[in-house]
Amino acid sequence: MARRLHRLLTAGRAHGPHVVAVLVAGALAATVGVAGQLAHLLPGVQSDTVALRFQAREAKTPNDVVVVGIDDVTFSDLRRQWPFPRRFHARAIDRLRAAGARTIVYDVQFTEPTDERDDAALFEAVRRAGNVVLATSETDARGRTNVLGGDDNLKAAHTVAAASNLPTGPSGVFEKFTHSALGIDTLAIAAAKRAGGPVPRPSDFEPGGAWIDYAGGPGTIRTVSFSDLLNGKVDPAVFRGKIVVVGATAPALQDVHATPAAHAVMAGAEIQANAVRTATRNLPLRTAPLWFDLLAIMLLALAPALAGVRARPLAIGLVAPLVGIGWVAAAQIAFGAGWLVGVVWPLVALLMGTTATIAARYLAELGERRRVTVYSELLERRVHERTEELRETQLEVVRRLAQAAESRDGDTGQHIERMSVLCERLAREIGWSVAEAELLRHASALHDVGKIGIPDRVLLKPGKLDAEEWQIMQTHAMIGASMLADSRSELLQVAESIARTHHERWDGTGYPVRLRGEDIPIAGRICSICDVFDALVSPRPYKEPWPVADALAEIASQSGRQFDPQLVEAFLGLFGEAERPQRAEQDAATAAR
Repeated sequence: MARRLHRLLTAGRAHGPHVVAVLVAGALAATVGVAGQLAHLLPGVQSDTVALRFQAREAKTPNDVVVVGIDDVTFSDLRRQWPFPRRFHARAIDRLRAAGARTIVYDVQFTEPTDERDDAALFEAVRRAGNVVLATSETDARGRTNVLGGDDNLKAAHTVAAASNLPTGPSGVFEKFTHSALGIDTLAIAAAKRAGGPVPRPSDFEPGGAWIDYAGGPGTIRTVSFSDLLNGKVDPAVFRGKIVVVGATAPALQDVHATPAAHAVMAGAEIQANAVRTATRNLPLRTAPLWFDLLAIMLLALAPALAGVRARPLAIGLVAPLVGIGWVAAAQIAFGAGWLVGVVWPLVALLMGTTATIAARYLAELGERRRVTVYSELLERRVHERTEELRETQLEVVRRLAQAAESRDGDTGQHIERMSVLCERLAREIGWSVAEAELLRHASALHDVGKIGIPDRVLLKPGKLDAEEWQIMQTHAMIGASMLADSRSELLQVAESIARTHHERWDGTGYPVRLRGEDIPIAGRICSICDVFDALVSPRPYKEPWPVADALAEIASQSGRQFDPQLVEAFLGLFGEAERPQRAEQDAATAAR
Protein backbone atom coordinates (compact mmCIF):
# COMPACT_ATOMS: atom_id res chain seq x y z
CA MET A 1 0.00 0.00 0.00
CA ALA A 2 2.80 2.39 0.91
CA ARG A 3 4.55 1.66 -2.40
CA ARG A 4 1.37 2.37 -4.38
CA LEU A 5 0.90 5.71 -2.60
CA HIS A 6 4.54 6.59 -3.21
CA ARG A 7 4.17 5.82 -6.93
CA LEU A 8 1.02 7.95 -7.11
CA LEU A 9 2.78 10.89 -5.52
CA THR A 10 6.10 10.62 -7.38
CA ALA A 11 5.47 8.99 -10.75
CA GLY A 12 4.33 12.25 -12.31
CA ARG A 13 7.27 14.35 -11.05
CA ALA A 14 7.59 17.63 -12.92
CA HIS A 15 10.86 18.85 -14.37
CA GLY A 16 12.41 22.11 -15.55
CA PRO A 17 9.93 24.68 -16.89
CA HIS A 18 7.00 22.74 -15.52
CA VAL A 19 8.25 23.27 -11.96
CA VAL A 20 8.39 27.03 -12.58
CA ALA A 21 4.88 27.00 -14.05
CA VAL A 22 3.50 25.14 -11.03
CA LEU A 23 5.13 27.51 -8.51
CA VAL A 24 4.00 30.59 -10.45
CA ALA A 25 0.44 29.23 -10.40
CA GLY A 26 0.60 28.87 -6.61
CA ALA A 27 2.01 32.35 -6.15
CA LEU A 28 -0.71 33.84 -8.33
CA ALA A 29 -3.42 32.07 -6.32
CA ALA A 30 -1.89 33.38 -3.07
CA THR A 31 -1.81 36.93 -4.45
CA VAL A 32 -5.46 36.84 -5.44
CA GLY A 33 -6.46 35.40 -2.06
CA VAL A 34 -4.52 38.00 -0.07
CA ALA A 35 -5.95 40.83 -2.20
CA GLY A 36 -9.49 39.55 -1.69
CA GLN A 37 -8.98 39.29 2.07
CA LEU A 38 -7.50 42.77 2.38
CA ALA A 39 -10.25 44.29 0.22
CA HIS A 40 -12.96 42.53 2.28
CA LEU A 41 -14.53 41.05 -0.85
CA LEU A 42 -17.38 38.51 -0.66
CA PRO A 43 -18.63 39.71 2.75
CA GLY A 44 -21.94 37.91 2.27
CA VAL A 45 -20.24 34.57 1.73
CA GLN A 46 -18.02 35.11 4.76
CA SER A 47 -21.13 35.93 6.80
CA ASP A 48 -22.71 32.68 5.62
CA THR A 49 -19.71 30.69 6.85
CA VAL A 50 -20.08 32.31 10.27
CA ALA A 51 -23.74 31.28 10.32
CA LEU A 52 -22.78 27.71 9.44
CA ARG A 53 -20.32 27.65 12.32
CA PHE A 54 -22.96 28.86 14.77
CA GLN A 55 -25.42 26.27 13.52
CA ALA A 56 -22.85 23.47 13.73
CA ARG A 57 -22.05 24.32 17.35
CA GLU A 58 -24.14 22.66 20.04
CA ALA A 59 -26.73 25.00 21.54
CA LYS A 60 -26.63 25.34 25.33
CA THR A 61 -29.20 27.13 27.46
CA PRO A 62 -27.36 29.73 29.58
CA ASN A 63 -28.07 29.97 33.29
CA ASP A 64 -27.32 33.67 33.77
CA VAL A 65 -29.94 35.35 31.58
CA VAL A 66 -33.71 34.95 31.07
CA VAL A 67 -36.11 36.54 28.58
CA VAL A 68 -39.61 37.67 29.55
CA GLY A 69 -41.48 37.68 26.26
CA ILE A 70 -44.52 39.73 25.36
CA ASP A 71 -45.82 36.89 23.24
CA ASP A 72 -49.05 35.63 21.72
CA VAL A 73 -49.96 33.96 25.02
CA THR A 74 -49.70 37.34 26.75
CA PHE A 75 -52.13 38.97 24.33
CA SER A 76 -54.53 36.05 24.76
CA ASP A 77 -54.32 36.18 28.58
CA LEU A 78 -54.46 39.94 29.06
CA ARG A 79 -56.93 40.68 26.26
CA ARG A 80 -55.28 44.04 25.66
CA GLN A 81 -54.04 45.83 22.58
CA TRP A 82 -50.42 46.99 22.27
CA PRO A 83 -49.04 49.12 23.85
CA PHE A 84 -50.04 47.92 27.31
CA PRO A 85 -50.81 50.40 30.13
CA ARG A 86 -47.57 51.23 31.89
CA ARG A 87 -48.93 49.96 35.18
CA PHE A 88 -48.59 46.47 33.70
CA HIS A 89 -44.87 47.07 33.17
CA ALA A 90 -44.63 48.49 36.70
CA ARG A 91 -46.13 45.27 38.08
CA ALA A 92 -43.67 43.23 36.02
CA ILE A 93 -40.69 45.19 37.37
CA ASP A 94 -41.98 44.78 40.92
CA ARG A 95 -42.33 41.03 40.38
CA LEU A 96 -38.77 40.79 39.08
CA ARG A 97 -37.41 42.92 41.92
CA ALA A 98 -39.18 40.70 44.45
CA ALA A 99 -37.80 37.59 42.74
CA GLY A 100 -34.23 38.92 43.13
CA ALA A 101 -33.37 39.62 39.49
CA ARG A 102 -29.78 40.80 39.18
CA THR A 103 -30.48 43.34 36.43
CA ILE A 104 -33.68 44.19 34.55
CA VAL A 105 -33.19 45.17 30.90
CA TYR A 106 -36.42 46.60 29.52
CA ASP A 107 -36.41 46.43 25.72
CA VAL A 108 -39.59 48.52 25.46
CA GLN A 109 -39.40 52.24 24.71
CA PHE A 110 -41.09 54.70 27.14
CA THR A 111 -40.38 58.05 25.48
CA GLU A 112 -43.86 59.55 25.18
CA PRO A 113 -46.11 60.39 28.17
CA THR A 114 -49.33 58.38 28.63
CA ASP A 115 -51.83 58.25 31.51
CA GLU A 116 -50.36 60.22 34.40
CA ARG A 117 -51.05 57.56 37.04
CA ASP A 118 -49.66 54.81 34.82
CA ASP A 119 -46.52 56.85 34.16
CA ALA A 120 -46.08 57.49 37.87
CA ALA A 121 -46.55 53.78 38.66
CA LEU A 122 -43.83 52.85 36.17
CA PHE A 123 -41.48 55.54 37.50
CA GLU A 124 -41.91 54.32 41.09
CA ALA A 125 -41.42 50.68 40.14
CA VAL A 126 -38.19 51.54 38.32
CA ARG A 127 -36.99 53.62 41.25
CA ARG A 128 -37.77 50.86 43.74
CA ALA A 129 -35.89 48.28 41.69
CA GLY A 130 -32.78 50.42 41.26
CA ASN A 131 -31.30 48.00 38.73
CA VAL A 132 -33.29 48.72 35.56
CA VAL A 133 -31.92 49.60 32.13
CA LEU A 134 -34.46 51.17 29.75
CA ALA A 135 -34.18 50.93 25.97
CA THR A 136 -34.39 53.76 23.48
CA SER A 137 -33.74 54.21 19.80
CA GLU A 138 -33.77 58.05 19.87
CA THR A 139 -31.50 60.72 21.31
CA ASP A 140 -30.79 64.35 20.54
CA ALA A 141 -27.47 65.68 19.24
CA ARG A 142 -26.09 65.66 22.80
CA GLY A 143 -27.12 62.12 23.58
CA ARG A 144 -30.12 63.08 25.75
CA THR A 145 -33.33 61.02 25.73
CA ASN A 146 -37.01 61.47 26.57
CA VAL A 147 -37.28 58.10 28.32
CA LEU A 148 -39.45 58.49 31.47
CA GLY A 149 -39.67 62.21 30.73
CA GLY A 150 -35.94 62.90 30.35
CA ASP A 151 -32.53 62.37 31.87
CA ASP A 152 -33.41 64.13 35.16
CA ASN A 153 -36.22 61.68 35.77
CA LEU A 154 -33.93 58.78 34.87
CA LYS A 155 -31.43 59.98 37.43
CA ALA A 156 -34.13 60.35 40.06
CA ALA A 157 -35.36 56.83 39.32
CA HIS A 158 -31.80 55.42 39.65
CA THR A 159 -31.89 54.08 36.10
CA VAL A 160 -30.28 54.73 32.73
CA ALA A 161 -31.40 54.72 29.13
CA ALA A 162 -29.38 52.69 26.64
CA ALA A 163 -29.45 52.37 22.86
CA SER A 164 -31.24 49.31 21.52
CA ASN A 165 -29.80 49.90 18.04
CA LEU A 166 -27.76 47.04 16.55
CA PRO A 167 -25.71 47.20 13.35
CA THR A 168 -26.86 44.92 10.55
CA GLY A 169 -24.43 42.75 8.66
CA PRO A 170 -24.72 41.48 5.09
CA SER A 171 -28.30 40.64 4.09
CA GLY A 172 -29.66 42.36 7.21
CA VAL A 173 -28.35 39.78 9.66
CA PHE A 174 -27.74 40.86 13.27
CA GLU A 175 -24.20 39.60 13.92
CA LYS A 176 -22.59 42.28 16.12
CA PHE A 177 -23.23 44.98 18.70
CA THR A 178 -21.33 48.16 19.46
CA HIS A 179 -20.11 49.73 22.68
CA SER A 180 -22.21 52.82 22.13
CA ALA A 181 -24.76 54.25 19.73
CA LEU A 182 -26.63 57.56 19.51
CA GLY A 183 -24.11 59.01 21.94
CA ILE A 184 -25.01 56.62 24.80
CA ASP A 185 -24.11 53.08 25.86
CA THR A 186 -25.86 50.22 24.12
CA LEU A 187 -28.22 47.98 26.08
CA ALA A 188 -25.60 45.24 26.39
CA ILE A 189 -22.93 47.56 27.82
CA ALA A 190 -25.36 49.34 30.16
CA ALA A 191 -26.62 45.98 31.41
CA ALA A 192 -23.06 44.75 31.99
CA LYS A 193 -22.31 47.88 34.04
CA ARG A 194 -25.49 47.43 36.10
CA ALA A 195 -24.73 43.75 36.65
CA GLY A 196 -21.46 44.66 38.33
CA GLY A 197 -19.23 42.28 36.39
CA PRO A 198 -16.43 42.96 33.89
CA VAL A 199 -17.34 45.57 31.30
CA PRO A 200 -15.70 45.60 27.87
CA ARG A 201 -13.88 48.80 26.96
CA PRO A 202 -14.44 50.61 23.65
CA SER A 203 -10.95 49.55 22.59
CA ASP A 204 -11.98 45.90 22.96
CA PHE A 205 -14.44 46.27 20.09
CA GLU A 206 -13.46 45.54 16.51
CA PRO A 207 -14.36 47.97 13.72
CA GLY A 208 -18.05 47.46 13.06
CA GLY A 209 -18.69 46.03 16.51
CA ALA A 210 -18.08 42.90 18.57
CA TRP A 211 -19.47 39.53 17.54
CA ILE A 212 -22.58 38.46 19.43
CA ASP A 213 -21.82 35.02 20.83
CA TYR A 214 -25.24 33.47 20.31
CA ALA A 215 -25.97 30.60 22.69
CA GLY A 216 -28.04 28.92 19.96
CA GLY A 217 -31.05 29.44 17.76
CA PRO A 218 -34.39 30.97 18.76
CA GLY A 219 -35.62 29.66 22.11
CA THR A 220 -32.19 28.61 23.39
CA ILE A 221 -32.32 31.28 26.11
CA ARG A 222 -35.13 30.44 28.50
CA THR A 223 -38.18 32.56 27.76
CA VAL A 224 -41.25 32.99 29.99
CA SER A 225 -44.49 34.70 29.08
CA PHE A 226 -45.05 38.28 30.25
CA SER A 227 -48.59 37.37 31.37
CA ASP A 228 -47.29 34.43 33.42
CA LEU A 229 -44.91 36.82 35.19
CA LEU A 230 -47.74 39.27 35.95
CA ASN A 231 -50.02 36.51 37.21
CA GLY A 232 -47.37 34.99 39.48
CA LYS A 233 -47.18 31.71 37.58
CA VAL A 234 -43.38 31.67 37.37
CA ASP A 235 -41.17 30.37 40.16
CA PRO A 236 -39.11 33.35 41.49
CA ALA A 237 -36.04 31.09 41.38
CA VAL A 238 -36.15 31.38 37.58
CA PHE A 239 -35.11 35.05 37.88
CA ARG A 240 -33.05 35.09 41.06
CA GLY A 241 -29.52 36.39 40.49
CA LYS A 242 -29.99 36.60 36.72
CA ILE A 243 -30.15 39.30 34.11
CA VAL A 244 -33.72 39.52 32.82
CA VAL A 245 -34.49 41.00 29.40
CA VAL A 246 -38.12 42.04 28.92
CA GLY A 247 -39.31 42.65 25.37
CA ALA A 248 -41.56 41.77 22.48
CA THR A 249 -41.44 38.23 21.11
CA ALA A 250 -44.83 38.05 19.37
CA PRO A 251 -44.33 38.08 15.57
CA ALA A 252 -47.24 40.53 15.26
CA LEU A 253 -45.12 43.21 16.97
CA GLN A 254 -42.60 42.87 14.12
CA ASP A 255 -39.52 42.77 16.32
CA VAL A 256 -38.02 39.62 14.80
CA HIS A 257 -34.78 39.53 12.84
CA ALA A 258 -32.36 37.27 11.01
CA THR A 259 -29.34 36.04 12.94
CA PRO A 260 -26.44 33.73 12.10
CA ALA A 261 -27.55 31.31 14.81
CA ALA A 262 -30.34 29.67 12.80
CA HIS A 263 -32.39 29.91 9.62
CA ALA A 264 -35.45 30.96 11.65
CA VAL A 265 -35.78 34.58 12.76
CA MET A 266 -35.18 35.50 16.39
CA ALA A 267 -37.10 37.95 18.60
CA GLY A 268 -35.33 41.22 19.30
CA ALA A 269 -35.48 40.61 23.05
CA GLU A 270 -33.59 37.33 22.69
CA ILE A 271 -31.02 38.99 20.41
CA GLN A 272 -30.46 41.64 23.09
CA ALA A 273 -30.20 38.92 25.73
CA ASN A 274 -27.46 37.22 23.70
CA ALA A 275 -25.66 40.57 23.31
CA VAL A 276 -25.93 41.24 27.07
CA ARG A 277 -24.56 37.79 27.82
CA THR A 278 -21.68 38.39 25.38
CA ALA A 279 -20.82 41.70 27.09
CA THR A 280 -20.92 40.24 30.61
CA ARG A 281 -18.53 37.49 29.47
CA ASN A 282 -16.08 40.09 28.12
CA LEU A 283 -16.58 39.40 24.40
CA PRO A 284 -15.65 35.69 24.19
CA LEU A 285 -15.88 35.56 20.37
CA ARG A 286 -13.29 37.54 18.41
CA THR A 287 -11.94 37.74 14.88
CA ALA A 288 -8.55 36.11 14.42
CA PRO A 289 -5.60 38.45 13.73
CA LEU A 290 -5.23 39.52 10.11
CA TRP A 291 -1.73 38.06 9.86
CA PHE A 292 -3.10 34.64 10.75
CA ASP A 293 -5.69 34.72 7.94
CA LEU A 294 -3.09 35.95 5.43
CA LEU A 295 -0.69 33.18 6.44
CA ALA A 296 -3.46 30.62 6.02
CA ILE A 297 -4.26 31.99 2.54
CA MET A 298 -0.64 31.70 1.42
CA LEU A 299 -0.18 28.21 2.83
CA LEU A 300 -3.37 26.85 1.27
CA ALA A 301 -2.61 28.53 -2.08
CA LEU A 302 0.94 27.18 -2.24
CA ALA A 303 0.19 23.70 -0.88
CA PRO A 304 -1.11 22.34 -4.23
CA ALA A 305 1.78 23.97 -6.07
CA LEU A 306 4.39 22.43 -3.77
CA ALA A 307 2.67 19.06 -4.05
CA GLY A 308 2.45 19.50 -7.81
CA VAL A 309 6.23 19.46 -8.13
CA ARG A 310 6.19 15.76 -7.28
CA ALA A 311 2.59 14.51 -7.38
CA ARG A 312 0.38 13.68 -10.30
CA PRO A 313 -2.63 15.93 -11.02
CA LEU A 314 -4.95 13.14 -9.88
CA ALA A 315 -3.25 13.02 -6.49
CA ILE A 316 -3.47 16.81 -6.17
CA GLY A 317 -7.17 16.72 -7.06
CA LEU A 318 -7.80 14.06 -4.43
CA VAL A 319 -5.75 15.63 -1.66
CA ALA A 320 -6.90 19.26 -2.13
CA PRO A 321 -10.51 18.58 -0.98
CA LEU A 322 -9.13 16.84 2.08
CA VAL A 323 -7.00 19.90 2.84
CA GLY A 324 -10.09 22.09 2.43
CA ILE A 325 -12.15 19.88 4.72
CA GLY A 326 -9.32 19.93 7.23
CA TRP A 327 -9.23 23.73 7.17
CA VAL A 328 -13.01 23.95 7.66
CA ALA A 329 -12.74 21.55 10.60
CA ALA A 330 -9.90 23.61 12.08
CA ALA A 331 -11.99 26.77 11.66
CA GLN A 332 -14.85 25.12 13.56
CA ILE A 333 -12.51 24.07 16.36
CA ALA A 334 -11.13 27.60 16.54
CA PHE A 335 -14.70 28.92 16.64
CA GLY A 336 -15.40 26.74 19.64
CA ALA A 337 -12.35 28.28 21.30
CA GLY A 338 -13.60 31.82 20.60
CA TRP A 339 -11.77 32.68 17.37
CA LEU A 340 -13.33 33.47 14.01
CA VAL A 341 -10.72 32.56 11.41
CA GLY A 342 -11.16 33.28 7.72
CA VAL A 343 -12.67 30.50 5.63
CA VAL A 344 -13.72 32.02 2.31
CA TRP A 345 -10.46 33.38 0.94
CA PRO A 346 -8.25 30.54 2.18
CA LEU A 347 -10.58 28.11 0.40
CA VAL A 348 -10.70 30.31 -2.71
CA ALA A 349 -6.90 30.39 -2.71
CA LEU A 350 -6.81 26.60 -2.30
CA LEU A 351 -9.25 26.14 -5.17
CA MET A 352 -7.35 28.52 -7.45
CA GLY A 353 -4.01 26.99 -6.51
CA THR A 354 -5.34 23.50 -7.14
CA THR A 355 -6.89 24.42 -10.49
CA ALA A 356 -3.83 26.27 -11.72
CA THR A 357 -1.46 23.53 -10.55
CA ILE A 358 -3.47 20.79 -12.20
CA ALA A 359 -3.56 22.80 -15.43
CA ALA A 360 0.21 23.24 -15.35
CA ARG A 361 0.81 19.60 -14.55
CA TYR A 362 -1.59 18.57 -17.27
CA LEU A 363 0.72 20.14 -19.83
CA ALA A 364 3.54 18.00 -18.47
CA GLU A 365 1.51 14.84 -19.01
CA LEU A 366 -0.04 15.75 -22.33
CA GLY A 367 2.26 13.49 -24.34
CA GLU A 368 1.67 10.57 -22.03
CA ARG A 369 -2.08 11.17 -22.18
CA ARG A 370 -1.96 10.98 -25.97
CA ARG A 371 -0.23 7.62 -25.83
CA VAL A 372 -2.74 6.38 -23.29
CA THR A 373 -5.59 7.65 -25.47
CA VAL A 374 -4.38 5.62 -28.44
CA TYR A 375 -4.06 2.53 -26.28
CA SER A 376 -7.51 3.14 -24.72
CA GLU A 377 -9.16 3.44 -28.13
CA LEU A 378 -7.60 0.14 -29.20
CA LEU A 379 -8.69 -1.51 -25.97
CA GLU A 380 -12.18 -0.04 -26.31
CA ARG A 381 -12.53 -1.47 -29.82
CA ARG A 382 -11.51 -4.90 -28.59
CA VAL A 383 -13.91 -4.71 -25.65
CA HIS A 384 -16.70 -3.61 -28.01
CA GLU A 385 -15.96 -6.50 -30.35
CA ARG A 386 -15.95 -8.96 -27.46
CA THR A 387 -19.19 -7.49 -26.11
CA GLU A 388 -20.86 -7.85 -29.50
CA GLU A 389 -19.61 -11.40 -29.74
CA LEU A 390 -21.07 -12.21 -26.32
CA ARG A 391 -24.34 -10.53 -27.26
CA GLU A 392 -24.62 -12.52 -30.47
CA THR A 393 -23.85 -15.69 -28.53
CA GLN A 394 -26.59 -14.87 -26.03
CA LEU A 395 -29.12 -14.18 -28.80
CA GLU A 396 -28.17 -17.42 -30.53
CA VAL A 397 -28.80 -19.33 -27.30
CA VAL A 398 -32.19 -17.62 -27.03
CA ARG A 399 -33.08 -18.53 -30.60
CA ARG A 400 -32.02 -22.13 -30.11
CA LEU A 401 -34.06 -22.38 -26.89
CA ALA A 402 -37.08 -20.99 -28.73
CA GLN A 403 -36.52 -23.46 -31.58
CA ALA A 404 -36.29 -26.28 -29.07
CA ALA A 405 -39.68 -25.33 -27.67
CA GLU A 406 -41.09 -24.88 -31.19
CA SER A 407 -39.85 -28.29 -32.28
CA ARG A 408 -42.09 -29.89 -29.65
CA ASP A 409 -45.10 -28.26 -31.23
CA GLY A 410 -44.42 -28.38 -34.97
CA ASP A 411 -47.82 -26.97 -35.96
CA THR A 412 -46.78 -23.47 -34.89
CA GLY A 413 -44.42 -23.04 -37.86
CA GLN A 414 -43.08 -19.49 -37.96
CA HIS A 415 -45.36 -18.39 -35.09
CA ILE A 416 -42.47 -17.37 -32.82
CA GLU A 417 -40.77 -15.17 -35.41
CA ARG A 418 -44.00 -13.44 -36.46
CA MET A 419 -45.18 -12.92 -32.90
CA SER A 420 -41.78 -11.49 -31.84
CA VAL A 421 -41.82 -8.99 -34.69
CA LEU A 422 -45.36 -7.95 -33.75
CA CYS A 423 -44.21 -7.40 -30.14
CA GLU A 424 -41.41 -5.15 -31.35
CA ARG A 425 -43.76 -3.13 -33.59
CA LEU A 426 -46.31 -2.69 -30.80
CA ALA A 427 -43.61 -1.59 -28.34
CA ARG A 428 -42.41 1.04 -30.80
CA GLU A 429 -46.03 2.15 -31.35
CA ILE A 430 -46.45 2.95 -27.62
CA GLY A 431 -43.22 4.90 -27.44
CA TRP A 432 -40.52 2.43 -26.47
CA SER A 433 -37.02 3.14 -27.72
CA VAL A 434 -35.49 1.10 -30.53
CA ALA A 435 -33.22 -0.72 -28.05
CA GLU A 436 -36.08 -1.52 -25.67
CA ALA A 437 -38.31 -2.78 -28.48
CA GLU A 438 -35.51 -4.93 -29.90
CA LEU A 439 -34.88 -6.42 -26.45
CA LEU A 440 -38.59 -7.27 -26.22
CA ARG A 441 -38.49 -8.94 -29.65
CA HIS A 442 -35.70 -11.28 -28.59
CA ALA A 443 -37.17 -11.96 -25.14
CA SER A 444 -40.69 -12.70 -26.46
CA ALA A 445 -39.32 -15.56 -28.52
CA LEU A 446 -39.07 -17.53 -25.26
CA HIS A 447 -42.70 -16.98 -24.22
CA ASP A 448 -43.58 -20.68 -24.65
CA VAL A 449 -40.19 -22.16 -23.70
CA GLY A 450 -41.95 -23.91 -20.81
CA LYS A 451 -43.68 -26.23 -23.29
CA ILE A 452 -40.45 -28.21 -23.26
CA GLY A 453 -41.67 -29.59 -19.92
CA ILE A 454 -45.17 -30.56 -21.14
CA PRO A 455 -45.70 -34.30 -21.91
CA ASP A 456 -46.17 -35.18 -25.57
CA ARG A 457 -49.57 -36.77 -24.88
CA VAL A 458 -50.81 -33.35 -23.87
CA LEU A 459 -48.78 -31.05 -26.06
CA LEU A 460 -49.32 -33.00 -29.29
CA LYS A 461 -52.91 -34.09 -28.70
CA PRO A 462 -54.86 -33.24 -31.88
CA GLY A 463 -58.20 -32.85 -30.18
CA LYS A 464 -59.54 -30.72 -27.35
CA LEU A 465 -57.82 -31.12 -23.98
CA ASP A 466 -59.80 -32.45 -21.05
CA ALA A 467 -59.76 -30.68 -17.67
CA GLU A 468 -56.76 -32.60 -16.32
CA GLU A 469 -54.78 -32.11 -19.54
CA TRP A 470 -55.64 -28.39 -19.54
CA GLN A 471 -54.28 -28.08 -15.99
CA ILE A 472 -51.05 -29.71 -17.14
CA MET A 473 -50.83 -27.43 -20.21
CA GLN A 474 -51.22 -24.34 -18.00
CA THR A 475 -48.08 -25.27 -16.07
CA HIS A 476 -45.91 -24.35 -19.05
CA ALA A 477 -45.97 -20.69 -17.92
CA MET A 478 -44.39 -21.43 -14.54
CA ILE A 479 -42.04 -24.04 -16.04
CA GLY A 480 -40.74 -21.47 -18.53
CA ALA A 481 -40.36 -18.82 -15.83
CA SER A 482 -38.43 -21.24 -13.63
CA MET A 483 -36.10 -22.13 -16.51
CA LEU A 484 -35.27 -18.46 -17.02
CA ALA A 485 -35.26 -17.31 -13.38
CA ASP A 486 -32.36 -15.79 -11.42
CA SER A 487 -30.42 -14.54 -14.45
CA ARG A 488 -28.35 -11.37 -14.36
CA SER A 489 -29.05 -10.87 -18.07
CA GLU A 490 -31.62 -8.17 -18.77
CA LEU A 491 -32.80 -10.16 -21.79
CA LEU A 492 -33.50 -13.29 -19.76
CA GLN A 493 -35.11 -11.24 -16.97
CA VAL A 494 -37.61 -9.81 -19.48
CA ALA A 495 -38.08 -13.28 -21.00
CA GLU A 496 -38.85 -14.72 -17.56
CA SER A 497 -41.50 -12.03 -16.98
CA ILE A 498 -43.12 -12.77 -20.36
CA ALA A 499 -43.06 -16.55 -19.90
CA ARG A 500 -44.72 -16.16 -16.49
CA THR A 501 -47.43 -13.62 -17.40
CA HIS A 502 -48.35 -13.81 -21.10
CA HIS A 503 -51.42 -15.91 -20.27
CA GLU A 504 -52.68 -13.54 -17.56
CA ARG A 505 -55.83 -11.60 -18.42
CA TRP A 506 -56.67 -7.94 -17.88
CA ASP A 507 -59.84 -8.91 -15.94
CA GLY A 508 -57.89 -11.21 -13.57
CA THR A 509 -59.21 -14.56 -14.88
CA GLY A 510 -56.00 -15.72 -16.52
CA TYR A 511 -53.24 -17.98 -15.27
CA PRO A 512 -50.96 -18.92 -13.55
CA VAL A 513 -51.61 -16.47 -10.63
CA ARG A 514 -54.67 -14.50 -11.88
CA LEU A 515 -52.97 -11.10 -12.00
CA ARG A 516 -55.24 -8.18 -12.92
CA GLY A 517 -54.81 -4.95 -14.88
CA GLU A 518 -51.50 -3.12 -14.53
CA ASP A 519 -50.29 -5.70 -12.01
CA ILE A 520 -49.43 -7.69 -15.13
CA PRO A 521 -45.99 -6.53 -16.42
CA ILE A 522 -46.37 -4.57 -19.64
CA ALA A 523 -44.07 -6.98 -21.53
CA GLY A 524 -46.48 -9.80 -20.71
CA ARG A 525 -49.48 -7.68 -21.76
CA ILE A 526 -47.87 -6.88 -25.13
CA CYS A 527 -46.93 -10.49 -25.76
CA SER A 528 -50.45 -11.68 -24.84
CA ILE A 529 -52.08 -9.62 -27.63
CA CYS A 530 -49.48 -10.52 -30.26
CA ASP A 531 -49.52 -14.22 -29.34
CA VAL A 532 -53.31 -14.49 -29.61
CA PHE A 533 -53.46 -12.51 -32.84
CA ASP A 534 -50.86 -14.64 -34.60
CA ALA A 535 -52.54 -17.81 -33.36
CA LEU A 536 -55.84 -16.61 -34.84
CA VAL A 537 -54.43 -15.82 -38.29
CA SER A 538 -52.28 -18.96 -38.45
CA PRO A 539 -53.58 -22.39 -39.58
CA ARG A 540 -53.84 -25.15 -36.99
CA PRO A 541 -54.81 -28.83 -37.33
CA TYR A 542 -58.01 -27.99 -35.49
CA LYS A 543 -58.92 -24.73 -37.34
CA GLU A 544 -58.53 -22.69 -40.47
CA PRO A 545 -56.68 -19.33 -40.33
CA TRP A 546 -58.92 -16.34 -39.57
CA PRO A 547 -59.00 -13.37 -41.91
CA VAL A 548 -56.96 -10.48 -40.52
CA ALA A 549 -60.05 -8.27 -40.16
CA ASP A 550 -61.87 -10.95 -38.15
CA ALA A 551 -58.82 -11.50 -35.94
CA LEU A 552 -58.54 -7.77 -35.28
CA ALA A 553 -62.23 -7.63 -34.44
CA GLU A 554 -61.71 -10.44 -31.94
CA ILE A 555 -58.76 -8.60 -30.37
CA ALA A 556 -60.87 -5.45 -30.13
CA SER A 557 -63.76 -7.36 -28.53
CA GLN A 558 -61.45 -8.55 -25.75
CA SER A 559 -60.34 -5.01 -24.85
CA GLY A 560 -60.78 -4.56 -21.12
CA ARG A 561 -61.37 -8.29 -20.58
CA GLN A 562 -58.44 -10.30 -21.83
CA PHE A 563 -56.27 -7.41 -23.02
CA ASP A 564 -55.08 -3.97 -21.88
CA PRO A 565 -57.44 -1.45 -23.58
CA GLN A 566 -54.68 1.05 -24.32
CA LEU A 567 -52.48 -1.63 -25.87
CA VAL A 568 -55.41 -2.90 -27.96
CA GLU A 569 -55.92 0.62 -29.34
CA ALA A 570 -52.22 0.88 -30.19
CA PHE A 571 -52.19 -2.61 -31.72
CA LEU A 572 -55.11 -1.79 -34.02
CA GLY A 573 -53.16 1.26 -35.14
CA LEU A 574 -50.51 -1.02 -36.63
CA PHE A 575 -52.93 -2.05 -39.40
CA GLY A 576 -54.50 -0.16 -42.26
CA GLU A 577 -57.93 1.43 -42.06
CA ALA A 578 -59.41 -1.25 -44.31
CA GLU A 579 -58.28 -4.02 -41.99
CA ARG A 580 -59.36 -2.38 -38.74
CA PRO A 581 -62.63 -3.60 -37.27
CA GLN A 582 -65.51 -1.13 -37.27
CA ARG A 583 -67.76 -0.72 -34.25
CA ALA A 584 -70.44 -3.04 -35.70
CA GLU A 585 -67.86 -5.74 -36.34
CA GLN A 586 -66.55 -5.43 -32.80
CA ASP A 587 -70.08 -5.76 -31.43
CA ALA A 588 -70.77 -8.76 -33.64
CA ALA A 589 -67.60 -10.46 -32.50
CA THR A 590 -68.55 -9.80 -28.91
CA ALA A 591 -72.05 -11.20 -29.48
CA ALA A 592 -70.63 -14.29 -31.17
CA ARG A 593 -68.75 -15.07 -28.01
